[in-house]
Amino acid sequence: MATQTESSTDMGVGLAFALSAVAAIGALLMFTGAPDMTAAWGFAAAMLFSALAVVGIHLYWD
Repeated sequence: MATQTESSTDMGVGLAFALSAVAAIGALLMFTGAPDMTAAWGFAAAMLFSALAVVGIHLYWD
């Protein structure tokens, strides 16, 4: 008889944590570089990596 094994990984969780950490760094950069162009780059990084975290969760979550 054949048995089925379920091989699930936590890649979605790990990817979400990693990208969320980078998004948090971007948000911190946005906060610290408030009236400067650095804040704009921090905002861009925070938005990009938070969106990628959501995409990663949807792709790899079991």
